[in-house]
Amino acid sequence: MTDPVSRPADPLVSLVVPVFNEAEAVPVFLRAVDAALADLRLEIVFINDGSTDATLAVLGTALARDPRCVVVNLSRNFGKESALTAGLASASGDVVVPMDVDLQDPPEVILRFLDKWREGYDVAYGLREDRSSDGMLKRQSAVWFYRVFNRTAETPIPENTGDFRLMDRRVVDALNLLPERVRFMKGLFAWVGFRAAPVPYVRAVRQAGRTKFTPAASGGSRSTASPASRRCRCGSGATSARPSPARRWSMRC
Repeated sequence: MTDPVSRPADPLVSLVVPVFNEAEAVPVFLRAVDAALADLRLEIVFINDGSTDATLAVLGTALARDPRCVVVNLSRNFGKESALTAGLASASGDVVVPMDVDLQDPPEVILRFLDKWREGYDVAYGLREDRSSDGMLKRQSAVWFYRVFNRTAETPIPENTGDFRLMDRRVVDALNLLPERVRFMKGLFAWVGFRAAPVPYVRAVRQAGRTKFTPAASGGSRSTASPASRRCRCGSGATSARPSPARRWSMRC
């Protein structure tokens, strides 16, 4: 345990949520977040990664009803790593939490992340204690991935972790400054360093719909910022875009 450091008493928590053809899952996700995190100040950054279903329309409805929501609409399907990159650049919170919309990473775990952050850790990462909700092939491929990656990588990544974690603002700022054009986010999360602590949790079953991100689409990106996120930059700071289904943009600098 590290010594407690000064933290904002009421931090703004940015949830960064990539979505691809998740029209069914978005309302379920928002209800679960409201139930679990009602006492937190939230910013919910959805990144629409080129969905071809009604996802953008559903996000537009959420945007009109809920001032906490931010929508970044990518010009096509770039893949999850690019969507996460665009979301981190658009998040303005004191702390930022990348998470999936399917609720396999339970929102209530974020409260435990915040406890670690208040203790002085810059990163609190979810450690999957039970992966029985994942299929056998996914569990076995994860075992081999960590073995191979950590034998060859300069900076190993903790086993049985995903993108689900809480990061202090300064960690996110460091990630946003990295020049990599092809990104593997879990590797970059480990590479930037900072004080980190695991938070064990049980991975839940998907609450709505089916997994849409394919292995190819979940891979690296060609560029640190997609065309949509570039279009939403002004000056030296990142901006976020709040499009309606008709693609009306408002800028926040």
